[in-house]
Amino acid sequence: MKSKKAPYFFIAPALILLFFFSILPIFIALIISFTDMSLAGLADYSRINFMGVENYTNILSDPSFRQSILNTIYYVIIGVPLVVALSMGIAILINMGKGKFFSFMRLIFYSPSITNIVAIAIVWSFLFNPSDSIGLFNRLLHTIGLGPIAWLQDPRIAKLSLIILAVWRGIGINMLIFSAALTNIPKTMYEAAELDGATQLQQIRYITIPQLKFSTFFVIVTTLIGWLQFFEEPFVMTEGGPLNSTLSVSLFIYRNGFQLNNFGYAAAGSLILFVVIIIATLFQMKIQRKEEENTI
Repeated sequence: MKSKKAPYFFIAPALILLFFFSILPIFIALIISFTDMSLAGLADYSRINFMGVENYTNILSDPSFRQSILNTIYYVIIGVPLVVALSMGIAILINMGKGKFFSFMRLIFYSPSITNIVAIAIVWSFLFNPSDSIGLFNRLLHTIGLGPIAWLQDPRIAKLSLIILAVWRGIGINMLIFSAALTNIPKTMYEAAELDGATQLQQIRYITIPQLKFSTFFVIVTTLIGWLQFFEEPFVMTEGGPLNSTLSVSLFIYRNGFQLNNFGYAAAGSLILFVVIIIATLFQMKIQRKEEENTI
């Protein structure tokens, strides 16, 4: 009996942490979303009123929330493919090389992922400065007779500017995942392909990429979830502006909950985002199962 219970004791701490810090907050947020809770309600529970589904109907008709949804979709459609493709490409190129230089390049690409976002934001604010005498990007454009570009001031360009920053930050961790997966591909497959006269591009297309399908699925799901919760870049760099052009759903939730003191309204938004993330993840898993069935 003791041997059968031993595994449960090992996983118990993780399950307890998961319950108290993930599952329980979701149910609390669900309850709060049906109320008008604010800071006053936290001090005196008698001030909390039941709102029913009013928060949900109001938030779905809120122009700012709709704009944040469109912005988040824009981030996901452009950002996720870029991160996945660049991470895989860089991992493959680094894996093809040997020596300390390529190990150093792996460190260079990974370092942005572990760098503080505030420090990054300060540096990139100078890079995005609209003046060609201060901003490096506009300075480079000026040398070839282009620009200047209002990177963070133009509503049409601000989202792309944040995507550039977020892609730069997001490549590193996914590159390491692909690099780990590349080491598990048998070298005999490449040797057999070379004997058959396959070029390096053909080896990458018909051996490397198919062998990375499981790590690619993992990277796509985690990257998709991360970009659906896109928050740090617009919060630090633009605060959702100009004209809400960079406002994401997560920033909308933060603004209403912690700046406008409307916890019930923000909780409704967080539950909607939670449902969208679950649906997107299930959709990706369904696609993965179909691909596995087709390969079998």
